[in-house]
Amino acid sequence: MDKGNLSVVSEFMLLGLSHSWNMQVLLFMIFFMLYLIIICGNIVIMILIITDPHLHSPMYFLLANLSFVDMWLSSVTTPKMIVDFLRENKTISFGGCMCQILFVHFVGGGEMVLLVVMAYDRYVAICKPLHYSTIMSLQKCIGLVVTSWTIGFVHAMSQVVVILQLPFCGPRELDSFFCDIPLIIKLACIDSYNLGILMNADSGVLAMTCFVLLLISYTYILLIVHQSSKTGASKALSTCTTHISVVVLFFGPCIFIYVWPLSITWVDKFLAVFYSVITPLLNPAIYTLRNKEIKYAMKRYRSYYLHCKENS
Repeated sequence: MDKGNLSVVSEFMLLGLSHSWNMQVLLFMIFFMLYLIIICGNIVIMILIITDPHLHSPMYFLLANLSFVDMWLSSVTTPKMIVDFLRENKTISFGGCMCQILFVHFVGGGEMVLLVVMAYDRYVAICKPLHYSTIMSLQKCIGLVVTSWTIGFVHAMSQVVVILQLPFCGPRELDSFFCDIPLIIKLACIDSYNLGILMNADSGVLAMTCFVLLLISYTYILLIVHQSSKTGASKALSTCTTHISVVVLFFGPCIFIYVWPLSITWVDKFLAVFYSVITPLLNPAIYTLRNKEIKYAMKRYRSYYLHCKENS
């Protein structure tokens, strides 16, 4: 393939979630509201954790990072999708498409590793409580978070570098609301079957490695606590339920997209919406509704606000 053909396709056409104008208007209102809730919910959690001294612990430091990651993950694709609901021509430039791929895999990969870090934090807190403050120091937490971002960045770059080498000179329609690797590879002017398997395997290895580590971590936590106390299993399960819920919600769609693809268009779209919109929406709700410390922090913040208002 001649190198001149590499830049023939300067933009891609996104087919979106629906072709019906009325349905697109309805989806615009729904996803616009959901996106506002995602941004506001995650910002509230970060502000509470930063400003409330009672929440200055490793677990909440990691939770604040998770809220930031969720907010960014949703912002990579959702604003573009919302705007496209009101546009007749849903196009995205080649550069914009590559940026979406980069940041989706950068932030997504980083979140996978961050969830493993949070599982490690729960392991230390439950299984080694006397050494918790020593093991999970602020310096250690920062190092683990930086590691999660580094792994996510390396994973994303390994994907984008390969995509940039592909020749695109023919069809440019993507049956989705954002650019993702399985769809982009199919548009390349080469036999992309083996490459598609290789690229999916790249994402699949990261997803499955993190998922298996999480399963092992939480299983080990339950076994250790169950051996030391009759009621230990229920207490550990109560402590880790929020983390387990997030793990299932986040990794489920990723596994079906990259590890065990179903190749059913509407299912792929649903799964993509789930991990880019629904998961960042549910994370604040899960942690807020099931976490007593977050609830108490909200009450303290509300009392402080009302007190300041009365004195003003």
